[in-house]
Amino acid sequence: MTRRVVVTGMGVVAPGSTGVKAFREQLLAGRTATRAISLFDAAGYRSRIAAECDFDPRQEGLSQADAHRLDRAAQFAVVATREALADSGLEVTESNAHRVGVSMGSAVGCTEKLEQQYVAMSDAGRRWLVDHRRASPYLYDYFVPSSLAAETCRVAGAEGPATTVSAGCTSGLDAIGYACELIREGTVDAMVTGGTEAPITPITVACFDAIRATSPRNDDPEHASRPFDRTRNGFVLGEGAATLVVEEMESAMRRRAHIYAEITGFASRSNAYHMTGLRPDGRELAAAVTAALDEGRTAPREVDYVSAHGTATRQNDIHETAAFKHSLGSHAYATPISSIKSMIGHSLGAIGSIEVVASALAIEHGFVPPTANLHDPDPELDLDYVPLVARQQPVRTVLTVGSGFGGFQSAMVLRRVPGGAA
Repeated sequence: MTRRVVVTGMGVVAPGSTGVKAFREQLLAGRTATRAISLFDAAGYRSRIAAECDFDPRQEGLSQADAHRLDRAAQFAVVATREALADSGLEVTESNAHRVGVSMGSAVGCTEKLEQQYVAMSDAGRRWLVDHRRASPYLYDYFVPSSLAAETCRVAGAEGPATTVSAGCTSGLDAIGYACELIREGTVDAMVTGGTEAPITPITVACFDAIRATSPRNDDPEHASRPFDRTRNGFVLGEGAATLVVEEMESAMRRRAHIYAEITGFASRSNAYHMTGLRPDGRELAAAVTAALDEGRTAPREVDYVSAHGTATRQNDIHETAAFKHSLGSHAYATPISSIKSMIGHSLGAIGSIEVVASALAIEHGFVPPTANLHDPDPELDLDYVPLVARQQPVRTVLTVGSGFGGFQSAMVLRRVPGGAA
């Protein structure tokens, strides 16, 4: 019999909210957290806005040594992981540590510290040959993204499989999908999984400036992220992390854990088409959605809410809308769809895991998060994108999707477990 996988713990660091309770309140309020960049001097950049986390590592319980040693992305992961473990009540001991693993997603790894180190070693770019004597003793940790998984293992005490998944903007979603597969196949009984990202740095902002992917609406940052709106002009870069504890369901029930939702299906596809481009028909994303639904034996008509990728770029919105029509059929027109990136920006490899937390909260508390800033719907897009205001309604099954540069397309299905809460 196939082992079933459930979510028993969650932790979040997001723009506008740290902690799951504050995050849920932000979603219900439809409150945006996009603003002018304050993490560095962005004067001269095309896009000077972002969704930043109000985050003080010392106030969040990190030691002074760890606050100095860890990249901002690693700091986010540590804080989110501590909350998720406390929420789950899972005890990792010497006897079960090898049956608990870690899978973390990140698109750009420890970019902040890497860039700072390059600036220091190259004399702000003036030296072609860098001076290694100026390097931090922790440079290797910044260089290899696997350090994010290693740090999470140390926090959790996990001694099972450990990996970092880096698949662009689907990384956080793919990391959770990988974790579920390890549980289903019997390799582990529980996984600490999610995604983390701190990409609001000069080099990352410059990269997206170069391809004009981000919004230049610098005079109105609060309303700059406008998925599905006719006046959208690019996404708003974000940051943050989400960690989930996922477990084999019978084991979770035996210890009377609180169960937020069951993850019934996951699938990923590639479009093998273009590094940044998307086919307008959305066939490859539709294939991932159909495969995820099939894995969980879920009919399209059972989907109560779709957590969209919703970046606020024209090609993504058209691509997603077509994909939902292909995969859900006529039910797509009756299904509420929204993008929380309208509130917290696009945190690249972390956003998929943050959206999984939002999906689990939608099931737990019976609401559909809104698409903020959707005042002028694009007439080309004819589905229900839940403008401006959250909806209170029963949510039993959620489909959440991700799309990433390189052609990555991923989908996950979450479902309520009757009587699952302790």
